[in-house]
Amino acid sequence: MFSLTVRRHFMIAHSLPREAFGPAQALHGATFVAEVAFRRRTLNDDAIVLDIGAAGSIIEEVLSGLNYRNLDEHPDFQGKLSTTEALAEYVAQSVAGKIKDTDDGRELAGIDVTLRENPDAWATYSLDLSAA
Repeated sequence: MFSLTVRRHFMIAHSLPREAFGPAQALHGATFVAEVAFRRRTLNDDAIVLDIGAAGSIIEEVLSGLNYRNLDEHPDFQGKLSTTEALAEYVAQSVAGKIKDTDDGRELAGIDVTLRENPDAWATYSLDLSAA
């Protein structure tokens, strides 16, 4: 299995209104480093998983809808907790939706999204895709 990882960052505000989240129940900001790995069983005819520039553009497009936004007011998170884990799933699903109909996208086996809140804490969501 081959993989290509592209990294970007984004900043959000949100609250996590449940007792389990302690002080994070209140509105606060977070800066995430998003690492998106594209997995493929075999390389394409150009001997790559995916063009790095194309991957970066897709990730930037997805993150632009989150960057500098209060997720408590974001329509995709209404009635949902915007935990790091839930955000990782959201980014993976959104990236998959944008790449699925491209030539290389149809050949992907999966997408892994790791969101790092700081050097000591992160969450990952792995999305398996059916490769042609």
